[in-house]
Amino acid sequence: MTDITIKDGYMYGGWRAPENLYRAFDGATSIHDDSVAKKVGMRGGTIPGTIHLSLFAPLMLEIFGQRWFEKGSLSMYYTFATTDKEEVRAVVKMPPEGVDNVQVEARVEMPSGQVVATGTVAVGEPKDLSYLQALELRNSNPEDLRILAGMKVGDALDKQNILISQDEASKGLPGITDHLDYYKGKSPWGNSILSPTAIYGTMALGSNTLKATEIKAVPFFGATEIQNVNGPVMVGTPYEASGKIACAGASSKTEYYWQDCLLKEKESGKVVASMRHMNRFMKAGSAVYSK
Repeated sequence: MTDITIKDGYMYGGWRAPENLYRAFDGATSIHDDSVAKKVGMRGGTIPGTIHLSLFAPLMLEIFGQRWFEKGSLSMYYTFATTDKEEVRAVVKMPPEGVDNVQVEARVEMPSGQVVATGTVAVGEPKDLSYLQALELRNSNPEDLRILAGMKVGDALDKQNILISQDEASKGLPGITDHLDYYKGKSPWGNSILSPTAIYGTMALGSNTLKATEIKAVPFFGATEIQNVNGPVMVGTPYEASGKIACAGASSKTEYYWQDCLLKEKESGKVVASMRHMNRFMKAGSAVYSK
């Protein structure tokens, strides 16, 4: 990427302005819809945090090379919701030269300096825990959960068979702003590979288990970590996604759950990627909190 710069020990991606292509999703419970988002206190329909994950791929390729797509991680906690075409960029601290297993701080920011997401990126097997793995997951007493009533730590998420065709992969590209050639045709590993945003989609099992439209609450993403374990995740390869609930809790404004998921090759059983992800549900506007 010609607009990548390095200054004062940090690598900066170019400014990007993602379009909100998700306004029509989920109707009355969509945080991406302007009217729904404003009712629950947002500035407008939000860009999914997972869209910002793909801002990092060009920087990872520049810093770590192809190895990051095989054994690299991206761990982000979303701190501020952006809206349609607001500019953002990825920022990564430069690692020491010649270190094979390393983790460094990273963030997504706006021109104002507002931090949109904060966390870490890594390659290989660094000694430190990732940003999200290092967080203390706080469960609530079951009786404190209304939106997520009945959800328990350890609950298994429905398994799903995954096989992404090139046509399906290509249809997802308009949502992200950085399109590596690896996503569009042949790659060093053979077929095309999936972007970090698309890798999230392969393991997004919680939305299949718990439908926001049925519980009448507005959901949004709180955090996402993608780990390439034996990657990359390929187009045209059969996978099985599985997962479980790692945490279920409540804050003053939301209820939330964390899920841990694995993506395995269907034929060999080899773990290709893993994910830790948090979904939040707004108490504001939820029928179960209006009583």
